[in-house]
Amino acid sequence: MTIKQVITEGEKPVKIWTDELDPRSREQLVNISKLPFIHHHVAAMPDVHAGIGATIGSVIATDRAIIPAAVGVDIGCGMAAARTSLSAEQLDEKLLKKIFDQISRDVPVGRNQHKDERALAEAAQPFAAPLAILTEKHPKLLKAFGRFSNWVNQLGTLGGGNHFIEVCLDESNRVWVMLHSGSRGIGNAMGTYFIELARRDMERWMIQLPDRDLAYLPEGTEHFDDYVAAVSWAQAYARENRDQMMQLVLAALARHLPAFTVTEEAVNCHHNYVEREHHLGANVWVTRKGAIRAREGDLGIIPGSMGARSYIVRGKGNPESFNSCAHGAGRRMSRTAAEKQFTPADLAEQTQGVVCRKDKGVLDEIPGAYKDIDQVMANQTDLVEVVHTLKQVVCVKG
Repeated sequence: MTIKQVITEGEKPVKIWTDELDPRSREQLVNISKLPFIHHHVAAMPDVHAGIGATIGSVIATDRAIIPAAVGVDIGCGMAAARTSLSAEQLDEKLLKKIFDQISRDVPVGRNQHKDERALAEAAQPFAAPLAILTEKHPKLLKAFGRFSNWVNQLGTLGGGNHFIEVCLDESNRVWVMLHSGSRGIGNAMGTYFIELARRDMERWMIQLPDRDLAYLPEGTEHFDDYVAAVSWAQAYARENRDQMMQLVLAALARHLPAFTVTEEAVNCHHNYVEREHHLGANVWVTRKGAIRAREGDLGIIPGSMGARSYIVRGKGNPESFNSCAHGAGRRMSRTAAEKQFTPADLAEQTQGVVCRKDKGVLDEIPGAYKDIDQVMANQTDLVEVVHTLKQVVCVKG
């Protein structure tokens, strides 16, 4: 497939890789395209759906400005995956339940964090000095961190919402570990802090916006460089967080399974972030809000819901998408709507064959609340090729 539709109502066109576009997402995409610093066009991936200010599943290239709310508050959120030498024949339902319990004990989820004696202090050490420089310039950040000021103890923890850890089988029945998480509470606090500073700047400069959540920081202004420093810190922390969790999960498997090795290079990719890149004749800031980089040869991870297939992909380097692709199935209904429409019995039915929670507490993550991942993949064959197809047998939710 290629571009499905193009919207030309704003200052720059919006190129969209799906026919499924709800009115709110359409409005948000048009609002973004009206901003004066958009470079060339806005790209909307096949999993696009409404977010706060900017749509999730959008790729926004900007000239000398960044929109903090488009980057979002789960800065650096992304995926990691690694293939092991284990095979499906070495697993059974009893072992899978033990693995689920072990991961749940070893990796704090939700609002939990590592106790002091288990904190990953050595891995956290390189982050201390850059953070001290940032908070010295912005002492109010320390207050914003609140209970997340103990960020060392958060390193190697999952978080909540749609974050997860899975044990999967690929098309050859090889065992993979896959996980989804970001920069935890400290990244959220940084994002929230700079979003508010951008809003205040817009008010001070009396700049009219189509949506206040599209407040931006221009290069050369008071807060721009500090935001870039903060977002770079959070993105690096998020990547390290996934690396540390991967080690914890592999160690959890090793407690219950025969000796194994990691046989394929691990994949670790952001899908909520901003980077400086060269596209369509210019050096620009590229914000991928719910999208992954898919340059030619790039490996990426596109997960389905907790009851559907996921994909390891290789990028094709399509310039029309700013070398990007979808980051997952994308929600088709809100969490509140899912909780009203479905029951725990529906959840149990839709996650048959998966060792996971099947209670009301994770009902908002039911597969039925998400778009069809196979349709998402069909809509982006010009962006990526499938390398491996994964199906989970264990899923630990945040």
